Amino acid sequence: MPFVLKKYKSVSGKKIQTFLLENVKLSLSKAQKLIAKNRVFNDQGEAFVNGDIVTGGFVQVAVFEGHTRGLKPIFEQNDFAVFDKPSGLMVHPTRKTTPYSLLDEIRYQFGDNADLVHRIDAETSGLVLIAKNKQANTVLKTMFEDKEYKKEYLAVVRGKISNSLTINHLISKSNSKITIKMTCENKNGKESITHIQPLKFNEKDNTTLVKAIPVTGRQHQIRVHLDSIGNSILGDPIYGVDEKISNKYLCRNLLEEERIKDTGAKRLMLHANKLSFIYKGEKYNIASKFSKFYE
Repeated sequence: MPFVLKKYKSVSGKKIQTFLLENVKLSLSKAQKLIAKNRVFNDQGEAFVNGDIVTGGFVQVAVFEGHTRGLKPIFEQNDFAVFDKPSGLMVHPTRKTTPYSLLDEIRYQFGDNADLVHRIDAETSGLVLIAKNKQANTVLKTMFEDKEYKKEYLAVVRGKISNSLTINHLISKSNSKITIKMTCENKNGKESITHIQPLKFNEKDNTTLVKAIPVTGRQHQIRVHLDSIGNSILGDPIYGVDEKISNKYLCRNLLEEERIKDTGAKRLMLHANKLSFIYKGEKYNIASKFSKFYE
């Protein structure tokens, strides 16, 4: 488990944020963040809130300590590294009991100041850029906000796509009971653009391998855009399937054989294949080592 409880001898009478600054030697922003996320407890296991006075014998702080399972970056330099993430691996823990995520490897290999520059869905495989220090993290994240990257994905979709096209459909939260689901049916959605290029059609199973280049970066953008034109991605348990299947998947009750039968694959057939950008005057074109993911 990446989160561990560290104990510190109490100094009664101090405010909890002061205790974290002076006795645990945390920065003000880190102390405030831990308190806000309910990760600081008294010796009875009760979470402190900002302004509480320290009492009891000790203070417990839940801290993230990354561990490794041997996943190495495929590229790195002084300020950043790129991982080729396998499908099924979350980039960030969703709860304190998450046993392992890409963030484990990042913090284990590069320290507490290393962080994700961007995220991809757990089931999407492929390239993830990480910053090794806070300064690089600020610069690289700003570049993402300013769309100074070119990202290229590969996907296997249902049906035949014969010609290159641009999908320019607004994306917003769906009214579905599936809370993570997005839609292109709301006129008040956010502008979203994806370029699609067909690469290979498979007559045997009526699927097309496509290259997808997202111009914008909305949640589930490629997935919902391809579904909106009737070409949902193989293995997608959220788009292009009955919501009963989605519910079973989200509740972890969808068996592999059921998923293959209902979605066409045992995993989401979407792969972050290439990442291009300019950093400190140098151009980087990084390609996945696993581009044949669809075979």
